Amino acid sequence: MGAGGKDASQIQSEVKEYYGETLATTSDLKTNACCTMHAPPKAIRDILAKVPSEVIAKYYGCGSPLPQGIEGLHVLDLGCGSGRDCYVASKLVGPTGRVTGVDMTPKQLEVARKHQDAYAATLGYANMSFIQGTIEDLSAIPSDSIDIIISNCVVNLSPDKPAVLREAYRVLRHGGEFYFSDVYGDRRLPKELTQHKILVGECIGGALYEQDFLRIARRVGFEDPRVLDSAPIDVKDPQLMELVGEAKFTSVTYRLFKLPGLLESLCEDYGQVAVYKGTVPGHRHAYQLDDHHRFETGRPMLVCGNSAAMVGDSWLGKHFFVTGDRSTHFGLFPCHFSPSADTPTPGGCASCC
Repeated sequence: MGAGGKDASQIQSEVKEYYGETLATTSDLKTNACCTMHAPPKAIRDILAKVPSEVIAKYYGCGSPLPQGIEGLHVLDLGCGSGRDCYVASKLVGPTGRVTGVDMTPKQLEVARKHQDAYAATLGYANMSFIQGTIEDLSAIPSDSIDIIISNCVVNLSPDKPAVLREAYRVLRHGGEFYFSDVYGDRRLPKELTQHKILVGECIGGALYEQDFLRIARRVGFEDPRVLDSAPIDVKDPQLMELVGEAKFTSVTYRLFKLPGLLESLCEDYGQVAVYKGTVPGHRHAYQLDDHHRFETGRPMLVCGNSAAMVGDSWLGKHFFVTGDRSTHFGLFPCHFSPSADTPTPGGCASCC
């Protein structure tokens, strides 16, 4: 899955050069692949308003992979760059939580570290640390030690995507989650595009064919990947448009849960019901698990076994009531059912819809 015929070290060197030297700010980008598509929630925007301007200026993300309700958890940011998302997560996890950022670009980490003490003073606590290294080798992070991994338009830059996902799975605790935004293509790109320096730097050349990503995710243990949201990528540079032709690219935020033994390849029906408590900050009235599961506060929803595990056996468990177990199986979950005001609402499932 590497980017063409170049070896990993050459690809990493070119990426470091692009983000450390070529790009001064986000205005230098030739596509919107490394730009956030949707405005983040108000609570996140309020935190961002207090993040140092230099950290913001060096931000090249494509989404908003910043879950709320993560107080006291340990968050790992893969490819943290200048640290923008780490700074936000630092506030979200609070004084009892921790945030670790990993990046291979020294000039980006220099910006991240430059402001962390002053930012910690505004919060009244220090809980951020930054490690220089690659996201394919997280040997500095112990196994089963992380609650949530975030990453923002970085996995596509890796010359070894399977290694990234294997390492993410290894360092996550049981019930942990890889909650990240990245760029995907609607086809496999030819070799000359996957090793094109600018296309790779713009998060296009290294974009996985989305079905290949799903195959890799399931192979390493992330069964039943869920899409939270997505947006099309606009390639606006005429020369790059000519190179990519009819290929289409999308920014997608995925949720991958580490729940070994609990997630099945299809959505199965065990008669389980989930009720959201309304306790995630910023989500008092409803919680969006993915693009087809929206839990209204206090409203019972029939869910498949996979969804029951995601909201009941993961870090989200404290925010949900789940009734029923897997002692009785009723067959394949009826994803096609429509909501009814008189009965619990069946939730659709990615694995079978």
